[in-house]
Amino acid sequence: MKQKLETYGLVLEQVSLKDYCTFKVGGIAQYIVFPTSKELVLPLIKFLKMEEIDYFILGNGSNLIFADTFIPKVFISFTKLNRVRINGTDVIAEAGVMMPSLAMQTIQNNLKGLEWAAGIPGTVGGCVYGNAEAYKTSTFDLLKQVSVITPNGEFLTFEKEDLSYGYRTSFFKENSGYVILEAVFSLEFGTKEESMEIVRKRRKQRILTQPLEYPSAGSVFRNPKDQLPCGKLIEDLGFKGTRVGDAQVSQKHANFIINCGNATGKDIRNLIELVHQAVKDSYQIDLIMEQEYVGWDSYETK
Repeated sequence: MKQKLETYGLVLEQVSLKDYCTFKVGGIAQYIVFPTSKELVLPLIKFLKMEEIDYFILGNGSNLIFADTFIPKVFISFTKLNRVRINGTDVIAEAGVMMPSLAMQTIQNNLKGLEWAAGIPGTVGGCVYGNAEAYKTSTFDLLKQVSVITPNGEFLTFEKEDLSYGYRTSFFKENSGYVILEAVFSLEFGTKEESMEIVRKRRKQRILTQPLEYPSAGSVFRNPKDQLPCGKLIEDLGFKGTRVGDAQVSQKHANFIINCGNATGKDIRNLIELVHQAVKDSYQIDLIMEQEYVGWDSYETK
């Protein structure tokens, strides 16, 4: 199996998933494959489907909570799909490019628009998938095109106008089976100095208001429409500092759950569910979680 997978890129076997999510939790992956070019992704997926092998596409793991067990999947990491091309104000980025890296590359080329992404711990593919946003700017605000593999195994390029999207969601999140390979962003000319000043000011503010010194996955819940922000709702219920094992509701920002050292995926999940139920009981608001659970089906049946 490993030898066959090596046809498509670097392969690791029996890998701790703690190194592949920002919460730093999880069990063991059967395999992780790192395709060395986007052209190898489709044949890899076709092989896995033909062999009826379960697979999962990995970005930076900034919205994933892995189960604390062996997960019999082939994880496909896009780490090596990190090429960026700049053509005037168009920026073409492969799905594995980290958003902070992309933001800094565009700033160095005197392009503005991606300053908001300098603190986003996700990849281009992950941010398109979930329409990541910050400072009232979202991924789709700047998106021009997306190149994908369809569920039928074909290459396809979508124009932004062809895709539905909304607050922290997109066509791809609502329609499983599409694999994002590359995105084109339309920016504007600016100045490196002005953009860097924006980045510096926002980083200073994040350090003061977010627990960046601990492993986390950023905001746990989406802010509900026409309601107070999640952090305020949770804080008002007295949850700041609440712990389950080594998982804790941050003292800095109540919509962040942090790993204080040796939290398990189960600790984090139990704390999320505790907060979710309390908000539902107290405010009749059914919060939508940002994170995705991976590998829990087989874990929970044991």
